[in-house]
Amino acid sequence: MGGFENALRALKVRNYRIYTVGNSISLIGTWLQRIAVGWLAWQLTHSTVWLGLVAVADLAPTIVLSPIAGALADRINRVRLIWGTQIVAMSVAILLALLTFSGSIAIVSLFLLTLTLGAANAVNQPARLALVPNLVAREQLGSAVAINSLVFNSARFIGPALAGLVIARGSVGLAFALNATSYIAFLLALARLREVPETPSGPRRHMISETLDGYAYSVRHPGIGQIFILFALTSVSVRGFIELFPGFTDLVFHRGAQGLAWLTATIGLGAVCGGLWMVRRPGIRGLTNLIVAHTLVLALAVLGFAATSTYWVALVALGFVGFAMITTGIAAQTLVQTAVDPAMRGRVMGFYGMLFRAGPALNALLMGWLSSFLGLQLTVALGAGLCLFYWLWARLRRENMEAALEVAARGAAAE
Repeated sequence: MGGFENALRALKVRNYRIYTVGNSISLIGTWLQRIAVGWLAWQLTHSTVWLGLVAVADLAPTIVLSPIAGALADRINRVRLIWGTQIVAMSVAILLALLTFSGSIAIVSLFLLTLTLGAANAVNQPARLALVPNLVAREQLGSAVAINSLVFNSARFIGPALAGLVIARGSVGLAFALNATSYIAFLLALARLREVPETPSGPRRHMISETLDGYAYSVRHPGIGQIFILFALTSVSVRGFIELFPGFTDLVFHRGAQGLAWLTATIGLGAVCGGLWMVRRPGIRGLTNLIVAHTLVLALAVLGFAATSTYWVALVALGFVGFAMITTGIAAQTLVQTAVDPAMRGRVMGFYGMLFRAGPALNALLMGWLSSFLGLQLTVALGAGLCLFYWLWARLRRENMEAALEVAARGAAAE
């Protein structure tokens, strides 16, 4: 079954529908806050290095905590784990709002609160990713993953667009307050989930041993391991350049908060288009080829963005960036979720989350530092050049990845 009927099948499932509605509202608030944090960091310091450091504070805790979080997601109730992390995240948003409204916010306090939020997100992400297969049947998994990504990237469009309006007409503090309110919808949705299947598990071992088992399983898997290597390489080379948008907005395009919001929103708009396209795709056939092909699109689009000083040309390039990112992300997550042993799901998705959050954090830090010497545009262009090389590496291995992920999964589904 193809077309948007794929999405309707997943949304007919009560638990998944409730989860998606609450998640959608919360994610809009999350992206509203992300823009506000970046803009506030730039206003406080006018430093590309600090932009990179704040990005690291948000993303780098994944390196330390994702291994533990993945094991937790395979051990305990995933809904309760997500609930706890959302309470922490809401508390951070409230503190940011209070400090900003009172005029007490400083770059150090912004960094520390962002670090706390990053830690909560690091624990939350493996459970959030691993929860989806607990809410839908196996045959609905591809559609559910695509809808999740579509929701995330719709919020990536709506949240920044609202951020530009809220910051321009209101204040940065108001953006933080609105995000704190948005968590309530997600907490209510989690409370309404019924009869969510328990996490499958084998014999209990030491948590570190279980984590290492999950990592070894991921690396040794002939398909999952290759996908993870590709995404690690592209994350470290280009995916963190988004964190430098405040600098591009001010130094390259000479626009204010609204200009920053539209840079991020345009990536989200491109991603929404890609997500709608992916939702219409039936089954997993051809997903490996999509990952490889859109890695090339990603590299070329980032290169086009870095090469121009014309704002509207940059927006067009970012639309293609968003489309390529969502296409590769949905395809990769669908293949991994389909291929992974259910008992390993939390740990493997924790590894996946670490690559997708820590890689861009490292990339943002390196680009922020290099930009102080080479300038923003040349630094990002060099990263895009590396991504082209990694695309060639993946192109040479496409058939092996396809055999390990698509052919094997179709055989397992037929049994």
